[in-house]
Amino acid sequence: MSQEACMSRRPWDLAFTAEPEEVAALRRILRLHLGIWGLHDITHEAQLCMSELVANVINHVGHGTPATLAVSMSGSRLRIEVHDPATRALPTLIEAGLDSEAGRGMALVDGLADRWGVQLHPDRKVTWCELVTGLSSAGGHCGSPRVTRAEALLGLYGATRQPQAMAPSKLSMAVSEEAAIDVIADLLHWLRAHGCDAEDALDRAQTHFEAEVDAGGQSR
Repeated sequence: MSQEACMSRRPWDLAFTAEPEEVAALRRILRLHLGIWGLHDITHEAQLCMSELVANVINHVGHGTPATLAVSMSGSRLRIEVHDPATRALPTLIEAGLDSEAGRGMALVDGLADRWGVQLHPDRKVTWCELVTGLSSAGGHCGSPRVTRAEALLGLYGATRQPQAMAPSKLSMAVSEEAAIDVIADLLHWLRAHGCDAEDALDRAQTHFEAEVDAGGQSR
């Protein structure tokens, strides 16, 4: 039976003023949150979509407009929303010519996102888009081979820590963390028993892990 510890991805929002200099800061904040959420693979696309939604407010609603960025999970999709008070300035998808400087924003969002739209409320408008994450659920993990192998191994270790009658379909994060520590410790014992330098192996594993994280989480 597959065992998977859920990751908490709570919705968050951030008020900002629609000015060009705000975009870089919003991109950094979004990248930080998506890194914490383990969504490295779609960070670039998410930043581009968010930048275009914010630029749409700056260019078509006006500089200095109070706005809000809201990010959440919609099922297994990443949902990005930009709220602004202009209920009449609606974003539109138009075909821009090759030399045109205008009209490309929503076309880019349309190309990158799985879907997008606009919601009108009495006091605001919400322009949103959703990106496919590759998750099986909002609280799941990205299905890279390394993560999949680790979760299968943690399931075996976690099962030894709980009575069969009480075994849940998913391990709690606390149990999973203890199981992960047990796995690492047992592997170090195995290396030592076979005449290998356990500390050197641990250092090399840490180096590999950090290099893969720095490269954008592309674990194989």
